[in-house]
Amino acid sequence: MKKTQASILVIDDQEDILFSAKMLLKKHFETIYTLSNPKNVIQLLAENEIDLVVLDMNYRIGFEDGKEGMYLLKEIKKLVPNTVVILMTAFGKVETAVESLKLGAFDYILKPWDNDKMLETIKKGIQERRKVVSKEVKNDNVTSYFIGQSKSIEKAYALAQKVAKTDANVLILGENGTGKYVMANYIHQNSVRKNEVFIPVDLGSLNENIFESELFGYAKGAFTDAKNDTVGKFEAAQNGTIFLDEIGNVPLHLQSKLLQVIQTKTVTRLGETKQRHLNVRIITATNMNLKEEVQQKNFREDLYYRINTMEIVLPALRERKEDKIPLAQFLLEKMIAKYERNEIVFDEKALEQIEKHAWNGNIREMENRIERAVILCENNMINVADLDLEIITTYDENTDDFQLSDIEKVAIEKVLVKNEFNISKSAEELGLSRASLYRRMEKYGIENN
Repeated sequence: MKKTQASILVIDDQEDILFSAKMLLKKHFETIYTLSNPKNVIQLLAENEIDLVVLDMNYRIGFEDGKEGMYLLKEIKKLVPNTVVILMTAFGKVETAVESLKLGAFDYILKPWDNDKMLETIKKGIQERRKVVSKEVKNDNVTSYFIGQSKSIEKAYALAQKVAKTDANVLILGENGTGKYVMANYIHQNSVRKNEVFIPVDLGSLNENIFESELFGYAKGAFTDAKNDTVGKFEAAQNGTIFLDEIGNVPLHLQSKLLQVIQTKTVTRLGETKQRHLNVRIITATNMNLKEEVQQKNFREDLYYRINTMEIVLPALRERKEDKIPLAQFLLEKMIAKYERNEIVFDEKALEQIEKHAWNGNIREMENRIERAVILCENNMINVADLDLEIITTYDENTDDFQLSDIEKVAIEKVLVKNEFNISKSAEELGLSRASLYRRMEKYGIENN
C-alpha cells in the first residue's frame, strides 16, 4: 500500500497512546513524529514542516478541563496557521472539543479511538491542508502586503525596506489594529532571514509566573512540572526573527531580565547556569508612548534605547483617508479567497460609509467587519447593514468642533451597550486589548454596569 506524502505530529503525555498512534499511522503516512512533552511543540514546529497535528487536550493528572489543549491550539495556529490541528479528547468531554473548533481546530477524535474513523478524519485533514496550500499559491497576489498611498504609510514601509536588510533592532509603534504584526512580518520577509522561522510572542498575554520559562526555556527539574529540558521562544527563533509584541506591558521587575538577553544575545534557561548564544533578529512593538513610560519610571530607559535602534511609527487608519477604500477592496479580495466566494462587491452607500467611518479599531476592525459582511451578504452585494456601520458615529474633517476623543467615547459606549458590557467581546470588536479598553473607560468616565 502506497503511503500518503504527509508529515503528522501526535502529542500526548501517555507513551502507550503515542506508540499505538505511531504504529497505526506509519502504515498510511510518510512521516510520523510523536511528542510526550507539549512544551517542545514550538521548537519541533519551527524545525520541521508539519502538515497535521493530533493534539491531546489534557496533560496534568486530575485536570480534565482541556485548557492546556486550548492554549496549545492557539499557540500552534499562531505559529503555523495553515497546519491542520485535530484534537483528541475522552468521551464525555465533547463540548470542550466542539468549542475548540471555533479556535481553529479542524476536527476532534474521541479516545479510545476507532482506527478507521481516526484514519478517515486525518485523511480529510490532510486534504484540507493541501487545499489551503494550493489556494495560497493560487492567490499569492491577493495575500501580498497592502501598503497604500498615504505619505505616512509609504514613509513607514520605505523605512522598513531599508532596515530589513540589516540586523538592527526595530521598535514598531502604533495604535492597536494598525498592522504592527504585519509590519514585523514584512521586515522579516524582506531580510536575509526570510527563509528562517518568524516567532511572534504576545508579551501582554504572558502571566508573570511563566514569563521566564516561556521566553528563556527551562531545564528538567527547574520547577515541579519541569519534566524535560525545554527551549523558550528565543531559542525557538534561532537564526530567524522573534517579534515581541506589547513590550510596553512587561512589568518593570522583568524588564531587566529581558534587557540582559537582548543586550548579550545569550539566554540562560531556568535551572541552568549555561549561557546559550542567540543568533536572532529582534523586533518589538507597543501601542504605548514609551518615552512617557520612561519618564514616569514605568519602563527602563536602557531597555528602551536597546530595542529602539530604529523606530517605525504606523499611522492610525483615520489618518489615511485615501487608503480606506483601497484597503477595504484588498481585504474584500482576501475574504473572497478565504471563503471561496465570487463576484462580491460593495454597494455605493457602503463605500461612502467606509470612507467616513472613524475606524477606531483601525485595520483590525475593518478586516473583522468585512469578513462578517462576506459571510452575511446576499446577492453578492455588501451594504452598510452587512458591515454593521449604522451605529457607528462618523465625522466630517472640515467640522471646526470635531473632537476625536468624543467620537471614540461614543463608539466605545455604543459597543459596550450592544454587548451588554461584556468587556472581552467589546474589546475584540473595537480592536483593543482588555487592558486598553479598561484604560479608555476610565479616561472617559464610562462605568462598567
